[in-house]
Amino acid sequence: MSRILCDVYKSSIKADLYIYVNRAEGLDRVPEALLKQFGSPALALTFELHAERRMAREDPAVVMQNLAAHGYHLQLPPADTWHG
Repeated sequence: MSRILCDVYKSSIKADLYIYVNRAEGLDRVPEALLKQFGSPALALTFELHAERRMAREDPAVVMQNLAAHGYHLQLPPADTWHG
């Protein structure tokens, strides 16, 4: 089973906006344009991510797929609070 040490950063601009990254890569693969819109990332959480991990708002398989393909996973605020 694949396991990833995952860092989660919260946005300094938008509440409930988070970027998940593989700790080994950090924010290196996150596009510069996204980081500018995200603001100053603040480390909120570090955890071990694997396919069987229970997560409150995200599907761990999707997070792992996004980390592998893009180098990050963006968690948007809940739909009832997101106003762009």
